[in-house]
Amino acid sequence: MNYLDESYWTQRYEQGATGWDIGYASTPLVQYLDQIENRDIKVLIPGGGNGHEAAYAFEKGFQNTFLLDFAKSPLTKFRKSNPQFPEENLLNEDFFTHKGDYDLILEQTFFCALHPDQREAYCEKMKTLLKPNGKIVGVLFSIEFERQGPPFGGKIRDYEKLFSKYFDIIKMEPCYNSIPPRRGAELFFMLQNQKSRIK
Repeated sequence: MNYLDESYWTQRYEQGATGWDIGYASTPLVQYLDQIENRDIKVLIPGGGNGHEAAYAFEKGFQNTFLLDFAKSPLTKFRKSNPQFPEENLLNEDFFTHKGDYDLILEQTFFCALHPDQREAYCEKMKTLLKPNGKIVGVLFSIEFERQGPPFGGKIRDYEKLFSKYFDIIKMEPCYNSIPPRRGAELFFMLQNQKSRIK
């Protein structure tokens, strides 16, 4: 698992080996953001890479959007191409040591980049970063890949078993608006922080 470190991801970006980057904001996340009325919420996009979703969110009025990535090079590139985006909202940090509190965390090819052994830690960390009633929303691969990842896939029943220990699963269903190359291979999901539940 140590091979999935900062130098690994930096090398991938520098070599242009970024097959997960579709070159624009993901349709499922775009359409979800478009439905949100309160644009003052605080949003985190971890493992956001080239930041297409961050640029879209900021342009649509989500001024409290934060882009976090392990690798510095995509953040430097993003800064140059999006000078209007607040520099202090670009976080060159390890997700697992990041501190903050967010209303919404967008999941776009970050979970699948982590080794499956890190999935419990991912959930535990997400829980600490979410405000009461905070949500994680995004897409997950609903298939198992034949070759060694990343990306790492999974099955809906395994995701449900994992996430239900930490969050209320509001939605976990086949993604109807995936981009064509990923059609039939993605789940759209929405999780809500359990700590805010009224018993």
